[in-house]
Formats: sequence, C-alpha cells, structure tokens
Amino acid sequence: MEVEATGPRRAQQQPCKNGSAKQLPSDAAKPLRLNPLLVINFLLMVVGSAFGPLLLRAYFLHGGTRKWLSSLLQTAGWPLLLAPLSASFLSRRRSHKDRGSVAPLFLMSPRLLAATVAVGFMTGLDDLLYAYGLAYLPVSTSSILISTQLAFTAAFALLLVRQRFTAFSVNAVVLLSVGAAMLGMNAGGDRPAGVTRAQYSAGFGMTLGAAALYGLMLPVMELSQAKHAARTGAAVTYTLVMEMQIVIGFTATAFSAVGMLVNNDFHAIPREAREFGLGQIGYYLLLAASAIVYQFFFLGTIGAIFYGSALLAGVIMTVLIPVTEVLAVLFFHEPFNGTKGVALALSLWGFVSYLYGEIRAKAQHSDKPLNTEHLDP
Repeated sequence: MEVEATGPRRAQQQPCKNGSAKQLPSDAAKPLRLNPLLVINFLLMVVGSAFGPLLLRAYFLHGGTRKWLSSLLQTAGWPLLLAPLSASFLSRRRSHKDRGSVAPLFLMSPRLLAATVAVGFMTGLDDLLYAYGLAYLPVSTSSILISTQLAFTAAFALLLVRQRFTAFSVNAVVLLSVGAAMLGMNAGGDRPAGVTRAQYSAGFGMTLGAAALYGLMLPVMELSQAKHAARTGAAVTYTLVMEMQIVIGFTATAFSAVGMLVNNDFHAIPREAREFGLGQIGYYLLLAASAIVYQFFFLGTIGAIFYGSALLAGVIMTVLIPVTEVLAVLFFHEPFNGTKGVALALSLWGFVSYLYGEIRAKAQHSDKPLNTEHLDP
C-alpha cells in the first residue's frame, strides 16, 4: 500500500563542477503523468462530484433542514481510510523489520500536521457555506457557481505554487469559465418554490464564497506537500496523502460537530428522520451515502493534486459540472435548454484542451536532452 511518487515531489539540486547547485524544475512545472492511480482518483472525483450534490439536495428537498448536519456529512466518511492506512502501516513495518529498523507510525511531520489541521478548518467552513447554498439553490445553479473555483484555483496556484500556464491551459480556463458564465446567465429565474428572494441571494453569495475558499485550499494542499518534501528530503507517498485526508476529515468533522451541538442538531435528528419524505430508513441511508460519496470526492481531489496539480483538480471538477446538470434533470426534473448544451460542449472542449496541452508538455519534457555543460562527467 506504500505507493511512492511517480517522480520528484520537490525541487532538486544537481551538484555542479564549481561546487554550486543547479536548480531543476519543481512540482509547479511538472507535466501530467499517465499513472493508473491518477485514473482511479479521477473516477473517485467523478462519483463524488456527480452524486454528492444530488444526495445533499435530495436531503433538503424531502424535508431536511439542518445545515450543520449537511456540512458534517461532507467529511464524516474519513474513518473509511483507516483500513487501507492500517494495511499500509503493516506492510511498511514488515519492510522495516527486514532491514532491522523501526517503521514510524505516522509519516507526517509536525509542520505538515499543523498545515493540514488549518486546511481541515478551512474545509469545515467551506462545507458549511456550500450546505447553506445548496439548501436554497437548485443543483444546477449551485454547480455552476461552484465551477468558478477554477478561476480562483488558477489565481492562487499562480501565486502560491508558481503554476506555469501554457496556451492550452489558459484556453481551457477561458472555455470552462465562459461555459459557466453562460449557464449563470440562464439561471436567473430558477428560484425554488418556498425560497424567498433573500434566502436565494444568501445562498448565491455563500456558494460563491465556498468556491473562492475551495480555490484557495487546493494550492495550499499542493504547497504543503511540496514544502514537506523539500524540508524532510523524503518522497511524498500516497500513504502520506491519505494521512493528510484523515486529518482534514477529522478536523472538518469536529468543526461541524461543534456547530451541531450549539444548534441542537443531534437531538433533532430522530424527529427529522420520522418526518422525512423518504421514510426513516431512507433518511439514514441518504445520510450514510452522502458521507461515503463525499469521502470519495475529497480523496480523489487530494490524489489528483498529488499525481497532477491543483489546477488539474480544478479542471476535473469543472468539467464534471455538465454530468451533474444531466443528473439533476433526470432526478429532479430541472430544465435543460440549448444554453446548457452549448456550455456542456465548451466544458468538454476545455477539458480536451487542457489534457492535450499536458500530453504535449510531457512529450517535450521526455524528448528534451539533458544539459550536461555544467555537470561533472
């Protein structure tokens, strides 16, 4: 279960003949690697991004009213990672035992732990903002607004991790943003029945806030991984990524649980289950499914950052919006018109543009001869 990074996860220094060091490209410029685990994380993101919003919206449509509970559901599935993480530790302990050393229980350094806890609190706040927005907005409108996180991710990735933009990645950002804007222009008259104008406006603003906060969180996670690798000199493994996700999930869940205690949500759950539109069993099944599906989403996201970049994770989330749109039409009978069809085409075009650019960058990187002019023979 101990999976090593497919390439360097830190800026490396190559000794030169004169004793100085030559700086090689860092993570921010790394090309996309066609790794099977990246495909698995992409599939996890597909499941989480497509079905997570539908499950939470179904909770509100059938009589659920607890925003703090909805926030908690988005990260409460973190214990699911304990089983693979335990298997990884046992494998690591056997390997160290064969070498006569002791395997560390945790791979996270204290600094990385502190940074991950901070991201966990940010995640808890982001989940709360998103839950408030989804309580008052249709799934299609909420997904459209969340897609603006791509612009925030691109901006913060440029500032924090020096993500280099190519013509293809810029084209992808523009196409995806235009598609989202077109859908947004078409979403003016979709206020659900029973939702006041003030509630709709508040949900609109909180969803945009959730998009901005999430756009910051992705580069912060990428930066924390890179700094950990540079500081410790150790490769960032997928086991470390799972440890980070457990800490993020636990911290965000604790944040939401405190809110539920203050709001008296735990005492209200049995009554809400009895009055739920899908029945009491349906109520608890919906809550459990939401927790599992969102855990898929978060694990897939942090894995996409590990094997790709924060910008790649943002592009994947944005291109999945049309999938959520179609599912919302099928399950909630939300309208789907020509504008949404054009936006779907733009989203797919943007995704293909980004993927093609990354494949070209990978090809150019592998074909580029190594400059040995200043290296020792």
